[in-house]
Amino acid sequence: MKKHNFSAGPCILPQEVLQQSSEAILNFNNSNLSIIEISHRSKDFVAVMDRASALALELLGLENKGYKAIFLQGGASTQFLMTAYNLMESKAAYLNTGTWASKALKEAKLFGEVIEVASSKDQNFNYIPKNYAVPSDADYFHCTSNNTIFGTQIKSFQSIDIPMVCDMSSDIFSRQLDFSKFDLIYAGAQKNMGPAGTTLVVVKEAILGKVTRVIPSMLDYRVHIEKESMFNTPAVFAVYVSMLTLEWLKNLGGISAIEAINNKKSALMYGEIDRNPLFTGFANKEDRSHMNATFNLIEGANQALFDELSKVAGINGINGHRSVGGYRASMYNALPLESVEVLVNVMKEFERKS
Repeated sequence: MKKHNFSAGPCILPQEVLQQSSEAILNFNNSNLSIIEISHRSKDFVAVMDRASALALELLGLENKGYKAIFLQGGASTQFLMTAYNLMESKAAYLNTGTWASKALKEAKLFGEVIEVASSKDQNFNYIPKNYAVPSDADYFHCTSNNTIFGTQIKSFQSIDIPMVCDMSSDIFSRQLDFSKFDLIYAGAQKNMGPAGTTLVVVKEAILGKVTRVIPSMLDYRVHIEKESMFNTPAVFAVYVSMLTLEWLKNLGGISAIEAINNKKSALMYGEIDRNPLFTGFANKEDRSHMNATFNLIEGANQALFDELSKVAGINGINGHRSVGGYRASMYNALPLESVEVLVNVMKEFERKS
């Protein structure tokens, strides 16, 4: 049976990427060696790393603008620490919109004063705060573009006079933005780009080297830039699959092309959530994520029936996070519109049978 994979992460990948990467496991570049057993310093893999980095900058429109793209390890969770280590001299400003933003804020407090400019914790993070002020004397401002657990997404970003850092783990490469507004972007690959194991960091070099503290080599962006993501052995397979996914996205027409598809998927999904009397959306409508639709059954609805109908239809990974409950349909770039149509049809069938 065909599975419709709405898992929040690790996420669905394009079928052609799965095919290419599975072939490379056995025989990479006709070398009769596996991608996971070749040297990371071999000519073939250096080409993979160079291509992956170049594609990231190209798709974001940041080539030749003073940015570097590097692939690191430790997930976005290490970036909570690393951004503060490299950028905070005395204080930084944070927007708190969910679990991961809260964790980033917690790590930053180890390095100096943290100003929480706004928070949506009062409503269990079901909205994005608006009209907050970012202090101009902070070393940087940190935000999280998309909140996977709660299903909210920042729709517009302020123009500010200090460096802006953004955790884009769950919506990078999914929509057109002016990415030059951001001085540092980081994203764990496993949400929208590749398998778990590598993290993309895109950073404007001019913001580095400003802090007076000594930074351990493994946590210093400048070291990783100088070594071209090869300071330590990189996550070879995860970088390779990320490269294939970025190639897939470029061939599709880039971010503008995938954004149009993502808009269709989210419109269909939220249209049914709002139409069907047995469901209710969790996030405020104006702040709904195009990547992660969070919703609940109304009180008294037959959850066992909905779960069974979903299982029979081959729907996978829609259970909501324990912080929210209910359901979550993650509609990352590689999820086809067909899968959303199947889920919507299940919701309609559930209505008829209830």
